[in-house]
Amino acid sequence: MNRIRKAAALLLAGALAAGAAACAAPAGGEGAGQQLTVFAAASLKTPFTALAKEFESTHPGTKVVLSFAGSADLATQLGQGAPADVFASADVKNMAKVADAGLVEGTPRNFASNVLAIAVPPANPAKIGSFADLAKPGVKVVVCAAQVPCGAAAKTVEGKTGVALKPVSEESSVTDVLGKVTSGEADAGLVYVTDVRAAAGKVKAVPFPEAAAAVNHYPIAALKSSRNQDLAASFLSAVAGAPGRKILDDAGFGKP
Repeated sequence: MNRIRKAAALLLAGALAAGAAACAAPAGGEGAGQQLTVFAAASLKTPFTALAKEFESTHPGTKVVLSFAGSADLATQLGQGAPADVFASADVKNMAKVADAGLVEGTPRNFASNVLAIAVPPANPAKIGSFADLAKPGVKVVVCAAQVPCGAAAKTVEGKTGVALKPVSEESSVTDVLGKVTSGEADAGLVYVTDVRAAAGKVKAVPFPEAAAAVNHYPIAALKSSRNQDLAASFLSAVAGAPGRKILDDAGFGKP
């Protein structure tokens, strides 16, 4: 009988130890951590991809999931309930839409600025040298749709210069505009200076002074729906801080 009791006691002790180990183990396995979902304007792809890697390295176990699209599309998705922790817009207008809907935690902060440039194929077959050249007969120019920040900026420049463009296509994001140029479907496209830099070798930039009339300011904010408010706040600080500023500078973005 003593042997039976002793064996039962050993089994019970083993079960309790296993249970305690299971409770102590982190959910998801060793190294499991939090996920941060960032909705960011398409023009931020290069710097935010680098920023995400930097953030993950300084926050072990954290995974930053990036979703890039036109700011207007992202604002619409958030308004429809898409889950995200942080929103970075290419203009104040689309951030205001999200804030007015009561989705923003705190006050958005501007962290960068950008201006337009004309992107042309390396050989520049249409001989584009100025903004006015985009309106020449036969020139196939592509722009962003008016509700997209880069499209709104283009409209501002048109108004300031009196040059009316007749684009062959209006795209939902600046990366789509760039794609039309790199694929040879367009003679020129209005994108940001940062996009031309990121596509070095595939396109050539034609800067134009009138671009100064339409500077885009980029705001960023945490979202109320975030389950990781502390982590979201840390990401905002990283973007606005020294590491983020260097990455943004290297990508060609201006100061806020």
